[in-house]
Amino acid sequence: MYKKHYSEIELEKVTIPGAENASIRWLIAEKNNAPNFALRMFELEKDGCTPYHSHTWEHEIYTLEGEGAIVTEDGEIHLKPGDSALIAPNEEHNFVNKTDKVFKFLCVIPIPKK
Repeated sequence: MYKKHYSEIELEKVTIPGAENASIRWLIAEKNNAPNFALRMFELEKDGCTPYHSHTWEHEIYTLEGEGAIVTEDGEIHLKPGDSALIAPNEEHNFVNKTDKVFKFLCVIPIPKK
């Protein structure tokens, strides 16, 4: 069993090229003995974004606070608190904050099998 309040987990700056004003908390991860999935909380400040990218796994997203968008080759998908979204494997995307308030969302990804 593992339990922590999100505020007890370090807020780390996202340092990947293309990220701006973006931070992450690894709420549940492999280091916590999670066997299949990692749960992350992203916080994008004003003008914040993640890099535009794709990968072979899916993302499950749940919006907590603020408003933002998922940007894809087909356009922007608006997100507000309570919205959930699925990003398919190999779908190019990024996340952007659309307001002056912090945009917080949860993101679930698979843990790579060894």
